Amino acid sequence: MKFGLFYLPTYLPEVRDVHTHYRNIIDQVVYADEIGIDYAWVVEHHFVRHGGFFPSNYSFLSYLAAKTERIRLGTGATVLPLNDPVRVAEQAAMLDHLSDGRFDFGVGRGFIRDEFDAFGVPMAESRERVEEGVDLIKKAWSEPTLEFKSKFRPEMSGLSVLPPIYQQPHPPIWVACFLSPESFEWTAEEGHNLLYVAYHVDHEVAVERIGWYRDHLPKVGRKVEDQEVCCVYHAHFTDKTDDNHLKSVVDGPMLEYATAGKEAASKPPDPTAYKGYDQREQGQSEFGFNQYFPNRVLMGSPEQAIERIKVFKEIGITQVAMLVDFGSLAQEEIMRSLEIFGKEVLPHVRDL
Repeated sequence: MKFGLFYLPTYLPEVRDVHTHYRNIIDQVVYADEIGIDYAWVVEHHFVRHGGFFPSNYSFLSYLAAKTERIRLGTGATVLPLNDPVRVAEQAAMLDHLSDGRFDFGVGRGFIRDEFDAFGVPMAESRERVEEGVDLIKKAWSEPTLEFKSKFRPEMSGLSVLPPIYQQPHPPIWVACFLSPESFEWTAEEGHNLLYVAYHVDHEVAVERIGWYRDHLPKVGRKVEDQEVCCVYHAHFTDKTDDNHLKSVVDGPMLEYATAGKEAASKPPDPTAYKGYDQREQGQSEFGFNQYFPNRVLMGSPEQAIERIKVFKEIGITQVAMLVDFGSLAQEEIMRSLEIFGKEVLPHVRDL
């Protein structure tokens, strides 16, 4: 079992300025690198309090590459419809070199209408832009000169995309899927790894959606054991089992996080291209500790955390990406939580 940190932080200027928040996250990742956490994932969002001060995850990950030694660094995810895939191929290759091959490439469709409207991209094109974009990027990384006719950008012919990629044949590719079975099945058909955020749904729904991916792999001639499933959960660890104390620490920040997420999704996406997204916030109107703990999060004492991780293992998750920085949760709480994880949880679950 592998473990990562996942960053989709909440912009709360009345609590901390962005500069301080960046420095806090850097300190968290440097410490995670020291204690043996495997991955750090950084989101891409624009204009919204829900992760919007990470509009350029490649620049932030490049800085982290210089501050760390072994932790892998992933885009979680590049919102590919909003980006020129040729520029993405270039930026990703640079990061791959700067990190000495510690880069993982995560992509997603995106769902925030304000982002698509601001960049002039029709939401109805999002799935096709992702599928074509990933194909273009893989060709840019693997061929000395690129020959590619695109529906969405000028044709490229005889041009070298520089620098060449460092990892061979290319960095691991992850696809962020959420609601559509078609997304999970396409990810399986292409042989990409699955990146899934389980925060919005109960455990049974997460199991079903992960199953869409895992069950489809053998249907397209792929082995389940050859693929990775990374699932994102809010995480916070305490010295001992005390649910009332845990609630007093995390419930306010969790509500702030949920509120920012609901704001970001307040304008519905294209109803044809994003079937079912009207259900995204279903059950969130009464969002509270009893709704998310314990089955939507990874929280509590070392004993509680170990038992939850065993459940994750049973349903086919190979990496748990922990969203440890949410809402106004204080830096000292986050760092103490990571210390408990590193000392009292990780040694007992690493070899699951």
